[in-house]
Amino acid sequence: MAGDVKHDYHLVKPSPWPLLASLAMLTMVLGTAGSMKGLFFIEQGNWWGPVPGFIALVFVLIGWWGDVLKESRGGDHTEVVQISLRYGMVLFIASEVMFFVAWFWEFFEMAIFHTLRANPAHSDLANPAVAPLLTWNEWPVGQVDGHAVKPFDPFHLPLINTLILLLSGTTVTWAHHALQVNDRKGAITGLVLTIILGLSFTALQVVEYMEAGFSYGGSLYGSAFFMATGFHGAHVVIGTLFLMVCLGRLLAGGMKPQKHLGFEFAAWYWHFVDVVWLFLFAFVYVTPHLVWGSGAPGLGH
Repeated sequence: MAGDVKHDYHLVKPSPWPLLASLAMLTMVLGTAGSMKGLFFIEQGNWWGPVPGFIALVFVLIGWWGDVLKESRGGDHTEVVQISLRYGMVLFIASEVMFFVAWFWEFFEMAIFHTLRANPAHSDLANPAVAPLLTWNEWPVGQVDGHAVKPFDPFHLPLINTLILLLSGTTVTWAHHALQVNDRKGAITGLVLTIILGLSFTALQVVEYMEAGFSYGGSLYGSAFFMATGFHGAHVVIGTLFLMVCLGRLLAGGMKPQKHLGFEFAAWYWHFVDVVWLFLFAFVYVTPHLVWGSGAPGLGH
């Protein structure tokens, strides 16, 4: 027949979801600006400004990803299409890597070059006279109640969270391997354990934030710390939701040993989250603790 498909590629039908997603994100951004500045009939400080746009975005994503699942079940995800989807996920994770590179860049820029801003005369990095200034020991981390900010003890809650994420990396790998060999019970068990570990990590991070002896606005270290770890925590939440959806699909029989791209991508994303945390633990927790020591008594943990 003239209408038969002659190739392995999937030509996507016209879809309203990209336009609707853009409008939802625009609404969320405008709502956020309205809450911050008192614009668009929104009083300054109101928390609900971005909520309508966020809710709209959630519904758009559910519909969009639902269509992707229908395409998969309809046989549109051929071997060639699956290769393209894998490339897309790799590029997405690469963009996420660069996102966190920006926060690490901020952290090291503040830690190493803060004295150059405080001493405009020292503007030449090649000048040996600048070298003594470039020390972390002199980083003005700020004060709380007249005492120097105390970094977290990395070998307390941060170490526990590190072990939790490392363990979750093994359980998600176990679940992935179990699915590949058609061991549904093992796959479900591994996924459930991974989700529990992800929720545990988030809960402990909330406790850690509540016990912090510094705030976002109180010091350079505080702003760098909360931006980097906060965005990582958001990625953990997203990854946990990703795995929950995979668990639901697995329980419903929607994944097969030969075809489970959604689970494979969720596992990739979770491993990315694990690796980013190892860098955060080494640079944002351990290094400041070793350089600055214990700080002021009674602040931080």
